[in-house]
Order: sequence, then structure tokens, then C-alpha cells
Amino acid sequence: MSFEVVNTRMTFRELDERMQWYVDQEILGCVATLVLDGTDIVHVKRHGFMSVHDRRPLVDDPIFRMYSNTKLVTSVALMMLFEDGRCGLDDPLSEYLPNFANVSALRPNAATLADVEPLSQPITLRHLLSHSAGLSYGFLEPRSIVDKAYQAANINPVSQINQTLESLANQLADLPLAFQPGSHWRYSFATDVCARIIEVISGQAFDAFLDDKIFSPLEMNDTGFWVPASKRDRFVSMYNAPDLFDPMKGGFKLADRDIDARTSKPSYLSGGGGLVSSLSDYCRFIQMIIADGTWRGHQLIKPKTLELMRSNQLADGVAVNFPMFDMPNTVFGLGFAVRTAADTAEADAVIGEYHWGGMAGTHSWISPTAGIAGLCFTQRMPGFWHPSSHDFRCYVYAAKELLA
Repeated sequence: MSFEVVNTRMTFRELDERMQWYVDQEILGCVATLVLDGTDIVHVKRHGFMSVHDRRPLVDDPIFRMYSNTKLVTSVALMMLFEDGRCGLDDPLSEYLPNFANVSALRPNAATLADVEPLSQPITLRHLLSHSAGLSYGFLEPRSIVDKAYQAANINPVSQINQTLESLANQLADLPLAFQPGSHWRYSFATDVCARIIEVISGQAFDAFLDDKIFSPLEMNDTGFWVPASKRDRFVSMYNAPDLFDPMKGGFKLADRDIDARTSKPSYLSGGGGLVSSLSDYCRFIQMIIADGTWRGHQLIKPKTLELMRSNQLADGVAVNFPMFDMPNTVFGLGFAVRTAADTAEADAVIGEYHWGGMAGTHSWISPTAGIAGLCFTQRMPGFWHPSSHDFRCYVYAAKELLA
């Protein structure tokens, strides 16, 4: 894949030097970056290796495990059905998945899993898309009552690989919610439940729906839930961080979990983290969003729908509270996190920026105010909210501000 890069007065020398520094320090095995000014690609750069052990340089358009960048695709897919009038944001989840009709919620300050109360309102699709449904992930808050229950039931992103979206949804419906729907924000399996809703409404398998509605129209030919043998030479090796608590410590340990292999089609088509994709494929997805839902004259999703997706959907007083990562001044729309204010060292152009990323280090963000967007991809576990992605973002904003 050759990228059509448009000439720009922005300069990215310092950005490139900083990304190469992460590779030279053996903090990252690779990093691929892409910058958009409007929908124009103005910079693409690759650093590092497909595999640090054989020192094979990063190929022209490598394939990455996207993990939670999958959530943006799933959210757009469900909103397409919303546009078609086939579901409503305030529809009860139980209308589509009846097993959730009798779910309860833990009481505030509950001491045991049995300390529950009836729901004050049903779980809705809006709650799912904004991660305020009361579901959890089973590993981000391991000492919490609900996460312990998930662990006891073997519900976590790794163990799900031998299940299906339907079986996962059934398991989740058997456990209480962490809180009353809408009362808090908590990262969770909610987007996987959205994927199951897509199957129920459309009558298609989740991967078939994505192919028909998103991947084929956008020519995202390298995006799916597994990497066929013909493309495996473009599949970047995954490495575990040597120290989970020190993101800047160098060193590499090859990840060897089954979930990271992605060499055959899985039964579990995770809407929350199952996709693999390339920089060029995901760039087209982001370009479509920037272009108000259009791609080469084809309208995939309406501008008003995208505006809704990047608008805060959380109740008053509720904000993003990620236990492992500091994310101040952030609320959540329908699939996107949204910045509400600039930090001390930032320009006001970051206000309204909407974004998300994947646990292995694939980040994407869009700034409507500055008119720029960025993609920064690596394969480091954990790599979400890594200092390299923050550096990338800062250098891109700085390059734009130099033109002001």
C-alpha cells in the first residue's frame, strides 16, 4: 500500500526523532505514525521492526492487533442500525437480549455479591455505548466485588476466545451490575454486547455485517478478526512489557497467548477488541468520520449521527474514571471519549478532541478545532495511554500551531 501524502508546511522532524528514540531505547519494538490535516494525509513514518528478534524492518503497511480500537468500528456499526430506525438509543437492552430483563445491581457499598437491589431504570443502548451500563471487564478493578465475580465465572477478554458473542452475553446477564445504569462510568464488555445486538437486529454474523456495511465500502481489505496465511508476513509481533508499572522500561518478551495469535477465524467475534487492521485501512475509517460519514461519494453514516457520537452522553456529574490511566477532563459519547478542557500545558484546540485506543498501543484521535487527526500504532502489551502516544499527539499539535 502506497500512501498518497500531500505536501504541507508542517514539519515533523522532532516527531520522527522522538518516535525513533522509543525504538532505540528498546521501549517499543516498532511504531507507525500517520497525520491527517483535514482528510489529507500529510505525514507517514515507520520505525522499528516487524520482529525485534530477527530485526526485520517494519514493512510498508503492517497489520496490527487493534484491541479496543475495535470499539469505534462496533459503535459506528450499531449507530448505522439506529439511523435505519431499527433500534433506539433509549431502548431497553432486554428488548434485544431478554436474559437481561431480570438483572439486578449491587447496592452502593455492597459487601457481598448477594447485596443487590432492583434496577432503577433499564440498561439502554445509550448506556452500553457510553460505558455507563454497569457492566465490567473482570481485570481492571480486580479487588471489586463484581470483578471478583467475573473472575470466578472465568469472564475476561482472554478466556472468551472459545465462546461466542451470544454465550458471553448470557454469562454477563447472570451476574449483577457494578452499579445502577447511568450512575457511573466503567470500562467493560459493553461494546461486545453491542456486537451481539447487531447480530440479533441484522440477522447476520457480526463479521459479515461489518464486511457489508463498513469494510467493503471503505476497501478495508486487511481488516477482520484473523490474519490469513497470505498476509502473515505483514503481521507485527507482539511484545509484553517487562514491567507493568514502568511504561518506560526497555526490553522485549514475545507474547505467546492464544488470543494474540489471530491465525485462524475465532468463534468469538469480539466487538470490544477482536479486530486486526493496517494503518492504511484504519486511516480510511478515520477519514470517513472526519468527512462527515462519506467515502468516495458514498454516505456510510450521517453527520448528525456522528455529532451525537462525539457529544457527551453521560449523566451530570459522571466522567471517565479509568483505574489504570489518568484521563482528566474527559467524558464519553457513543463510542468516543471526548475532551472537555485543556490541561495546563495544552492549547485550547484539544477541547472537543475525540479519541480512543487499544491495549496493545493503537491510538487514534481527531481534533475538530485544529482540523487535524493522528494515528499512532505499536504492539506492546500494555500500550494503551503509553507515553509514546502522548508524545506523538503533542508533537502533531505543535507542528500545527507553528503555522498559526
